Amino acid sequence: MEKKLITIAIDGFSSSGKSTMAKVLAKNIGYAYIDTGAMYRAVTLYCLNNNLIDGDTVDTQALEKAMPTIAITFSVDPTTGASLTMLNGVNVEQEIRDMRVSGKVSIVAAIPFVRRALVEQQQKMGQSKGIVMDGRDIGTVVFPNAEMKVYVDASAETRAQRRFDELKAKGDTSTTYEEVLENVKYRDHLDQTREESPLRKADDAITLDNSTMTRDEQNQWLLDLYNSIVAQQ
Repeated sequence: MEKKLITIAIDGFSSSGKSTMAKVLAKNIGYAYIDTGAMYRAVTLYCLNNNLIDGDTVDTQALEKAMPTIAITFSVDPTTGASLTMLNGVNVEQEIRDMRVSGKVSIVAAIPFVRRALVEQQQKMGQSKGIVMDGRDIGTVVFPNAEMKVYVDASAETRAQRRFDELKAKGDTSTTYEEVLENVKYRDHLDQTREESPLRKADDAITLDNSTMTRDEQNQWLLDLYNSIVAQQ
């Protein structure tokens, strides 16, 4: 008998590794993967490129007017098979990952009309189920009825080290660990205290603290959880 398709929601702090594990899980079970964090990063990049951010202040009037023209889609790299974030048809996958965007994304993501617009897009993407979606409010706001909800947690220091190592691997030699840690803590505060859909664990989510887990261990943990949930459907 064919397995029933479900919706998988993975939430957690920045740099907790949730996107990496969500991609692997989606590939292993043949589901579509949607990186909602990349969507907020793409809007942030649009703001930066169009001078809509001054310090920690966003020109919300101009951004709200521009939102209908901001098209965010995902494509697949034909060489690597990796997911690519497209902003108005342009591949911005690398640009949205740098510290310039990381330092402002939580500010943009806190804007109510931005969240509402992107949540609506995300819900449309997941109407047919068979998706793995990660972010900050997937299990609480986007898909509150998701059959599988995971809340990923790890210390700020552990997450900062992971992010710092990623930046170094990509050739960034100017950003320090202290800068990354400060950014991680800053984003944690903004994500948890914003008025619109703050980051919190859904009541029926299962916590995965991956502070001391290897990638293989967390990937197996997720796959085992998925198999146990599907077996009960």
